Amino acid sequence: MKGKIASNMTAIIDDWKMKQEITVEELAELSPDEVYLVDIRDEVAFERGSLPGAQNLNPLELQQGGYDLPEERLIVCICMWGKISLGLAQNLREQGYAAVSLQGGYSLWLQRKLERETAEAAEDSERLKRIENSLRKKYKHKIYSKFVEAVCKFELVRPGDKIAVCISGGKDSMLMAKLFQDLKRHNKFPFELVFLCMDPGYNEMNRRIIEENAKLLHVPLTFFSTDIFESVFHVEESPCYLCAKMRRGYLYRKARALGCNKIALGHHFDDVIETNLMSMLYSGAIRTMMPKVKSTSCPGMELIRPLYYIHEADIKRWRDDNGLYFIQCACKFTETCSTCHTDGTTDSKRLEVKKLIAKLAETNSQVPGNIFHALENVNLDTVLKYKQAGEEHSFLEHYDQ
Repeated sequence: MKGKIASNMTAIIDDWKMKQEITVEELAELSPDEVYLVDIRDEVAFERGSLPGAQNLNPLELQQGGYDLPEERLIVCICMWGKISLGLAQNLREQGYAAVSLQGGYSLWLQRKLERETAEAAEDSERLKRIENSLRKKYKHKIYSKFVEAVCKFELVRPGDKIAVCISGGKDSMLMAKLFQDLKRHNKFPFELVFLCMDPGYNEMNRRIIEENAKLLHVPLTFFSTDIFESVFHVEESPCYLCAKMRRGYLYRKARALGCNKIALGHHFDDVIETNLMSMLYSGAIRTMMPKVKSTSCPGMELIRPLYYIHEADIKRWRDDNGLYFIQCACKFTETCSTCHTDGTTDSKRLEVKKLIAKLAETNSQVPGNIFHALENVNLDTVLKYKQAGEEHSFLEHYDQ
């Protein structure tokens, strides 16, 4: 039997030695024992989702022969869009491996997967119930209760509100949509919801992924289109900051046009502490995401963050337990793999801070919580300067009193 398997593998490898790419459909026809999946995206993107059984390996080390790869299996290289992985597969072939790039990358694989699951979900009405029940049962304390706690403690939802729940297509905003749906079903006072999804210039594939997930989760999206990605694509300094600012402005205006008085964004606990630390390290200021903010550009509008107390790790567990896959940032920068450098580095300061917090938490698990609680424990008697209502104050003002 072993000889037969080895013979089959030799035939498969010989068939692929002269090829550069493998399609999603061709990959599906091979068994897990016949392929070795290598995902070269950064670890944060990998954690958001990848092909089952894929290994997250550093592309620079792969190029330098730093890994012992199985010579008896077909090496399939995976990046976001199947572009950088082409060059890496060529490099591995030159090292003597049978290696190909996954055509269309993780994005195309994900689109095909969601199309199948949406079709299956139409016949399996129980899946949606299992997903929703997991929030009320298994993740009641880690997710649902923390959502309700933030809503109540910060008075994020009030009678008569019409809230635009802003959907980006990622795990956080789609979870927020499901939580709001459940809150609406059990609400004790009247309020309305609009599930608002702005298309800032998605390519067709990412738009389809968002639509398929919305169908699967029964989230009725209201789409509107802008050209934000095109506007910021050639901006050299802080394109992500400009993009976020423009997106928020468009969301405010569209929500107001729909009769909403609030927009809800899916920022979670980890976003809050990372923003605080980033502000200190790179801006020299103590600032963070507030649970709610009144808009200065759109009078009468308010921004709320109902996932404020929910940890990203718990969102990932909910996603993975339910077999869900969502898009990550889908702008033109990630579309061209320009944030996935061949040396394994990244341009993301947020990712650097995320890794720093995780490293500190390895020796002291209280670090993330302490960063968060530091924002609730500011003693103005022990700071040099602070601002309030735009006016700067110094400790010297009251020093001699």
